[in-house]
Amino acid sequence: MKLSHFNFNLPKELLAEYPAENRDESRLMVVNRKTKTIEHKMFKDIIDYFEEGDVMVLNNTKVFPARLYGNKEKTGARIEVFLLRELNAEQRLWDVLVDPARKIRIGNKLYFGDDDSLVAEVIDNTTSRGRTLRFLYDGSYEEFRNKLTELGETPIPKYINREVTPEDAERYQTIYAKEEGAVAAPTAGLHFSKHLLKRLEIKGIDFAEVTLHVGLGTFNPVEVEDLSKHKMDSEELKITQEACDIVNKAKANKKKVCAVGTTSMRAIESSVSSAKTLNPYDGWTNKFIFPPHDFSIADCMITNFHTPKSTLLMMISAFTGHDLMKKAYEEAIKEGYRFYSYGDAMLIL
Repeated sequence: MKLSHFNFNLPKELLAEYPAENRDESRLMVVNRKTKTIEHKMFKDIIDYFEEGDVMVLNNTKVFPARLYGNKEKTGARIEVFLLRELNAEQRLWDVLVDPARKIRIGNKLYFGDDDSLVAEVIDNTTSRGRTLRFLYDGSYEEFRNKLTELGETPIPKYINREVTPEDAERYQTIYAKEEGAVAAPTAGLHFSKHLLKRLEIKGIDFAEVTLHVGLGTFNPVEVEDLSKHKMDSEELKITQEACDIVNKAKANKKKVCAVGTTSMRAIESSVSSAKTLNPYDGWTNKFIFPPHDFSIADCMITNFHTPKSTLLMMISAFTGHDLMKKAYEEAIKEGYRFYSYGDAMLIL
């Protein structure tokens, strides 16, 4: 399949700039791959599609306040710094993106906070917008991380054309987020409320937690027509033995295994044994899933509605079947479903 197969016109008014008032009251489109049928529900109705012993795979990564604003020494120009990943804790080295990048060269210093209490020096260029920064801060590592949290803001997606609000810090985070390290939320999980999780638990649904720290690689545009030539950025992944035991037991008992979100799906597809069971993993993955792909672990998934030409849409196409995916998206647009991070959800059975 080619990149051009994943283009469609998305009306601007369907971009969700704010979340639903209650997490589990987003709309839910249910797509059945066997019958090729589509139903329209509320997200909290998802409980009706699962039975005791079924498993949901959750990505428990936690978004950190990755967007900082600093001023360049001498000129005072305002520079946005987006923290991507920590390279060395001891030396306080970070991979970042800067904007506007043309103004930022090796040797420049950036000052953060009203009192310039945090300073960073540019020590390397990595890509056109990428830089390596060394942070200079008088204090312990813990105090330094607290300072980053204090000065940073929730990295809601760029397409959300409004100021960040205090509510975003809580709503752009799943209620089961634990392991800090993501620069974007695994958005399918944003639909789960505490109440809904409790109801699923009472019904006997099991949860397997994996950790995939979502980086910007997931959202990098695909710029090659031949999808096999697209390279994904690596993202950090951890799958414990406990998660594997929960998933593999469900598979052995012919129960449903549902990946909650494209990141959970990428996580479990990155560590499959020859017997098609889930293996523990601790490292990095740059797995790119596009059609055709033989999925080994999950037999259903929950996801949001994604951008044209995105790697996320390509995974949905591989899982749903391209024609059914196109039919579902055409219906979503016709029915006014809300797209992207704060949008509505889809359950693919």
